Amino acid sequence: MSSTILSLIAGALLAATLSVARWSDSRPPDVLARPLETLPADLGGWQMVSSSKIEESVLAKLIPTAYIVRNYRKGTDQVELFIAYYASMRAGESMHSPKNCLPGAGWEIWDYGTAGVRFVNNGVDVNKFFIQNGRARETVLYWYQTRDRIVADEYGAKAFFIWDKLTKGHSGGSIVRITSDDRPNAVENEVDFAKMVIPQVDSILGDHCLNCTR
Repeated sequence: MSSTILSLIAGALLAATLSVARWSDSRPPDVLARPLETLPADLGGWQMVSSSKIEESVLAKLIPTAYIVRNYRKGTDQVELFIAYYASMRAGESMHSPKNCLPGAGWEIWDYGTAGVRFVNNGVDVNKFFIQNGRARETVLYWYQTRDRIVADEYGAKAFFIWDKLTKGHSGGSIVRITSDDRPNAVENEVDFAKMVIPQVDSILGDHCLNCTR
């Protein structure tokens, strides 16, 4: 195939992509069914003990539509919950990934994998990180959650975001992160907490996520 034909094909694909992007970006932003702040203070025995605000310098980089940062406790166990919601995301852009944010904040990711969060009729896999900063060691679970699905992989989340925006007109999404000190049963506690959080986020987003059922 000649270079001229290849150039024409590439030009046509680029033009089509730009047209689709302009069309999808013109769609109205999603609206939450209820404010993110209405996430319950009691989640299956996990009690909220505090909440905090993100520093303005960090917030200026994240630019979320809404967010919450809370600490929950169950017995002697404690977790931090961070949720950032974006009502409208443009194709080609993505939410800040912990893979980039954590090292930028001085944390070393020394091990990673996935953790299964199982419900009665369904389940999802989420990202599992073990991180260290000096002597401090923590465990992290995080995932991307939209009105249509939960995705762990960043690239998969971006692909599904574009697909759902084109086929359903859904433009919003959230990143959910759970953090706790790295100690015995830390991951199990975070998975237990995630079981409580996922259905609540599903309800707040205002639809029924394909893989969020109990």
